[in-house]
Amino acid sequence: MRTYLVIFGKPRYPGLLRAEDEIYEGVSKRTFVVINTSRGTEVALVAGELSEGQVERYSKCYTAADGNSARDNVVPLQEVCLVRSATEDEIKAMRLQREEEDAILIRARELLRLHNLPMKLVDAEFILDRKKLFFYFTAEQRVDFRSFVKDLAREFHTRIELRQIGTRDEAKVVAGLSPCGMPCCCGYWMHRFYPVCIKMVKEQNLALNPAKISGLCGRLMCCIGYEHANYADLWKDLPSPGSKIKTDSGAFIVVGVDINQGAARVLTPDFVELRVPVGEFEEFKERVMRGEQWDVAKPSFPVSAGLSNITEAVDAVACSSTTSRDLPLQPSDGKTPGDEANKIKRNRRKKRNTFAPGKGRPNEKNTKSIKPNAAKERARDRRGG
Repeated sequence: MRTYLVIFGKPRYPGLLRAEDEIYEGVSKRTFVVINTSRGTEVALVAGELSEGQVERYSKCYTAADGNSARDNVVPLQEVCLVRSATEDEIKAMRLQREEEDAILIRARELLRLHNLPMKLVDAEFILDRKKLFFYFTAEQRVDFRSFVKDLAREFHTRIELRQIGTRDEAKVVAGLSPCGMPCCCGYWMHRFYPVCIKMVKEQNLALNPAKISGLCGRLMCCIGYEHANYADLWKDLPSPGSKIKTDSGAFIVVGVDINQGAARVLTPDFVELRVPVGEFEEFKERVMRGEQWDVAKPSFPVSAGLSNITEAVDAVACSSTTSRDLPLQPSDGKTPGDEANKIKRNRRKKRNTFAPGKGRPNEKNTKSIKPNAAKERARDRRGG
């Protein structure tokens, strides 16, 4: 008995294809097959063969109570039946249907304007035998579209089914390019949506800018959850982001973590950012609450065993170098770049104070002139004359 994972439909529904070995002649990864699903006869793409462990994991991920499928009564992971391998004519007919569906969608939107319904048609899809035409739409509330369905059936002469989907499912069906320049994950390889919350954004030190953390659907981007497990391991032994450690000298604020060094980023009352290893955070907290200074010069960041040889080699190169990489190069005249920058700032400030009206030096007269009101002077002269 073999089990394959197949993908079918524009919403990219996953299915499990099980059958005996002799039935699977010509069925392999990235090939098209004809299957029977709960929607009818369709052409599906074979994603690959699954082991018993993979089948069990898929079955646990996709459950009816998961809430990740479109709200269209389709089982998230269903058993499908193999009919045969898809022929060249069937594959060609499927591609022609995709081109025809674009024109159908335009016509359906024209009919929707006549009904003035609060809904948005996202896409249209024929199944293989053209006995059923699906329309996917989004709406903020329930819509009574019975008269609209009658007009669609009269226009396209087939059975019509309208299925409401969410905003994330809309991005999955339409696909497109994400802000990173790559195709959207939900329209390319993802088959289910995982919950993403604003807490993940804060724990990863990301800017709380909706334009940068939102995807095409307007929700938080799915990729925010990809590395969340690594950050969660660091934060489990730390207080929440923004927590304060109150001391006599002021408050120390936990502003984030450094995932590469495995350390917490702490802002001191003097606005100096410290890197405190996660394992030493409790010691750091006790010492600053007693009023002691934290030794920032001591070795603090642990090095994993796999990187120990690389670290030793880098340290050896750094020690043998005649110029430290951590210090800026000094000019030959002994002046530092900081002195030059301060001199430029002083000159700019001096120019502003010199030429700004009404802002002369303390020992100089204010050169701002007040223009008299010419109209008042002329009126006074006429009265005097």
